[in-house]
Amino acid sequence: MSRALGQIWASAAFRLALSYGVLAVGSSSVVSAVFYLATVGVVAHSADAKLAPLSDRLAAHYAARGRESVRQEIDQLLDDGVDQDTEVYQLVGPDGRKIAGNLAGWTPSPGEAGRVEDRGVIRNGQPSVSRLLPRLLPDGAILVVGHDLRDQLRIEQIVWRAVLLGAICATTLAAIGALLFRRQLERRIAAIHRTAHEIEAGDLSRRIPVAGDDEFARLGRDINRMLDEIERLMSGVRHVSNAIAHDLRTPLGRIRSQLDEALRFAASPARLDDTARSAITQIDELIQVFDRLLQIAEAEAGTRRQSFTPVLLQPVIADVVELYDASAEGAEITQVTQVDHRAATLGDRNLLAVAVANLLDNALKYAGRGATVRVRAEVRPDTVAIIVEDDGPGIPDAERARVVERFYRLDSSRSLPGNGLGLSIVDSIATLHWGSLRLENASPGLRAVITLPMIEPDAVPHLRASAQLCTPESAA
Repeated sequence: MSRALGQIWASAAFRLALSYGVLAVGSSSVVSAVFYLATVGVVAHSADAKLAPLSDRLAAHYAARGRESVRQEIDQLLDDGVDQDTEVYQLVGPDGRKIAGNLAGWTPSPGEAGRVEDRGVIRNGQPSVSRLLPRLLPDGAILVVGHDLRDQLRIEQIVWRAVLLGAICATTLAAIGALLFRRQLERRIAAIHRTAHEIEAGDLSRRIPVAGDDEFARLGRDINRMLDEIERLMSGVRHVSNAIAHDLRTPLGRIRSQLDEALRFAASPARLDDTARSAITQIDELIQVFDRLLQIAEAEAGTRRQSFTPVLLQPVIADVVELYDASAEGAEITQVTQVDHRAATLGDRNLLAVAVANLLDNALKYAGRGATVRVRAEVRPDTVAIIVEDDGPGIPDAERARVVERFYRLDSSRSLPGNGLGLSIVDSIATLHWGSLRLENASPGLRAVITLPMIEPDAVPHLRASAQLCTPESAA
């Protein structure tokens, strides 16, 4: 039993519901107190408010007309049928003898005059609890005016019973509500628990069922989006692992075979030297692959964002295009550059240069001899676009979404040097810069578009000066 109670109390849902229940009980208690004061208090105040004026009137009557007239007035008040069930009067002479009234069992002393008291007395021959106001008259007589508290006490009892019953009902409902609220919350949370356990068991396709548009539904959708991203990343990791095992096994095997052959057949020093150099070259290529993987991981981690600064794109693109001039000339490829001098973004200049270089390297590699490669930077509403376009064979529509995956290569490009990481790096760099990479059909050829957030060069002094130096007028 104590363990079950402990489990219930350990539930945050139960404690939360119980807190609201305590708040509800406290609120009902305040309402009950206001109700009590508004009923019993008002009745008592109304009755007490009549005592002093009535006592003043009878005292003035006593002073003006004498004792006998007041006795007759008291007898008339007791017989007029008004408040007959509650009114209390007594007139006691200076010698302590009762002159008039329906009160017995108590004779006030002069020292008690002027104080309102609740006393148990005999009224009309019956026990009574009455509120009494004694008054000392000039000749030593004492006038007592009061009213019976029987009806007021009955009202108090009724109110107290109602308040107590209401408190019991409120407490019971609060406890039941806490349990129901806990059950409802646990039922909603149970779906999250089940999904979490199934995912923990290895089923990454499981998702939280979502219904409605309340807080739990919104939380479920947020968690499902997170799970979609986790599944995508895990699939990417599995794909990378498979790709690494597949693509790196061949060059490693080739290196081992060359070294083993050179050692087994006692090759000449010149042959050993050639074999060692070839192995070093191939190992350098493998190191380059791992460097690119580290570049992608660093970009996806977002650690480089801390060093972001405003970057003008024109000099970045110009440097990259100049770097590939020799390669383009060797392949008889024409490079056309058209960059808006206002194109600027917030980012890492070196990473943006790497992204442009990878796109340009792909275009020069796959466009074919005699092709034309256009590199542009356009200013769009709120964004800038870096566009590298060629008129080569392009990429089939069915393959275009997959070429950004790591190590993925088209069948037609496997005979060319490369490792299938170039577009993956570009996509990671674009994402790091709060942008995106999009591949389009250029009819003919391929158009690669990097879209990035734009900043105004005029907002940054050193960019404003650079933009002025890069304008066609200044170049002329």
